[in-house]
Amino acid sequence: MSAFEELAAIGPQDIWHGVAARAIHGERLTLGIVELEPGAVVPEHSHENEQLGMVLTGSVTFRVGNETRDLGPGGTWCIPSNAPHEVTVGPDGAVVLDVFAPTRDDWAAFEPQAPRAPRWP
Repeated sequence: MSAFEELAAIGPQDIWHGVAARAIHGERLTLGIVELEPGAVVPEHSHENEQLGMVLTGSVTFRVGNETRDLGPGGTWCIPSNAPHEVTVGPDGAVVLDVFAPTRDDWAAFEPQAPRAPRWP
């Protein structure tokens, strides 16, 4: 297996309705480039994985615990393990970068689609 891959060659996985992730898994962390459709909602959930992220394009309203923020390109988040969080996507959609530790082994349950051109870069 090569240490390198083009984003366009990675088949996106539908994680929620209107939310598709292209995942790169290492031994101890997962990098996800997540494409979110306009108005999509990532419902409240939590997971053991610590999560760091940043908006690349578009906008989201992000809630972590009791704190809510409207975020655009360059906006970041830090979600501790098991903290409840949810996201509502703005009218133009969004692309975000997420990093998880440990790896998102649960994403193996989502069938990858055929590779296609990414919405970013």
